[in-house]
Amino acid sequence: MTLRRFFLPVVALLAGTQVLAAQGVVVAPHAVYLDHRTRSAAITLYNPGAEPVEVSISAFYAYPVTDSLGQFTLETPDSVTAGMPSAAAWIRAFPRIMTVPPLARQTVRLLAQPPAGLPDGEYWSLVLIAAKGGSLPVSAGDTAGISVGLTLEVRTIIPLTYRKGAVVTGLALSGLHATPAGDSLAIRVHAERQGSAAYIGTARGALRDAAGKVVGSFSEPVAIYYQAEPTFAIARQGLPAGRYQLTVEFTNERTDLMPEQLLKGPPVRDSLEVTLP
Repeated sequence: MTLRRFFLPVVALLAGTQVLAAQGVVVAPHAVYLDHRTRSAAITLYNPGAEPVEVSISAFYAYPVTDSLGQFTLETPDSVTAGMPSAAAWIRAFPRIMTVPPLARQTVRLLAQPPAGLPDGEYWSLVLIAAKGGSLPVSAGDTAGISVGLTLEVRTIIPLTYRKGAVVTGLALSGLHATPAGDSLAIRVHAERQGSAAYIGTARGALRDAAGKVVGSFSEPVAIYYQAEPTFAIARQGLPAGRYQLTVEFTNERTDLMPEQLLKGPPVRDSLEVTLP
């Protein structure tokens, strides 16, 4: 399953070739944070369609990693073993199954019931909201009197984080390199989480010419749970051949999350001289 960069809702439309006709629900917020003192939170489901939608809520353990191309995907272990920071087994949804009428909202409360003696730390889960509503007609060829419909399901996945005790985060960068690729400059860097909690923030890059002027840039939200080697891109169309200075910076800043939800750590930077042919 592909994870949109990075820590944003994952939406998988499952219905064959006409998935855009699927009717789902709008979910807010798109990330849930719980702590050992306040063990519950609410999410709101909104049905924007003209038909009722059947919704079920479940939780599973997974976290983002990067593939060989530097794209983020979800790593879902075959089994959850002792020592994995999974909260999935003790997250409950009330209600778990419901029908949301057209143009209506439904509040769902998520409750954490951690085991006794849970060690301090940060624990993770993904919350899956599966919505079924409506159907698509499917051609049955020339067979008269047969009507076939395909039930559509839209799945939205949001991350849930549970924190107990003092947790800290940080990041270490290494192996920064940049390669011309078509009309872009492909940038990769190895990012390894430091501390006891995932690093949630923003990666920014700037390409400067010999005069120090910024001639290209990028800004991407990131989530480093263990380690990753993401790929970023800066457009190089129109840039003359020559030497440039590339600077990459990661900070614990996000425009889509509340400041109090983010753990703060010092910004980390790396730089590289790049020669464009």
